[in-house]
Amino acid sequence: MVDVVLMQGFANFMWLLSMALIVFSAFALLDAVTRREDAYRAADKKTKPFWLIILGIAFVVNLIFPILSFLPIIGLIATIVYMVDVRPAIRSLPGGGRSRRGSSSDGPYGPYNGGR
Repeated sequence: MVDVVLMQGFANFMWLLSMALIVFSAFALLDAVTRREDAYRAADKKTKPFWLIILGIAFVVNLIFPILSFLPIIGLIATIVYMVDVRPAIRSLPGGGRSRRGSSSDGPYGPYNGGR
C-alpha cells in the first residue's frame, strides 16, 4: 500500500516537473519570437532564426519525451542559456529589443516631432 502511494506521488511530481519544463520552454520561445532580429546581432548572441530553431526543438522535445530521458535535459540547458544570457543582453539594448509597430508619424530615423 505504501509503495503504491509513493509511486503515485513520484508520478505526480514528474508530471508537474514536465509541465513546468513545457511552460518554461514555451515562455522562452515566445519571448524570442517577440524580439527584433537586429537586437540579436547587436547583442552579439547568434541570430534570431538560430534561437527560434533551438528553442522550438526544445519545446517539441519537452512535449514528446519523458523527463527522465536526456533530450529534455539538453532542451532545458538551451532554454536556460537563452533565459540567463541571451534575453538579458537583448533586454539591455535601447527599446528592450522588442518588436514594435511604427506609428504614422515615424520617419526613417524614428518619430517625427514636428521640428520641435
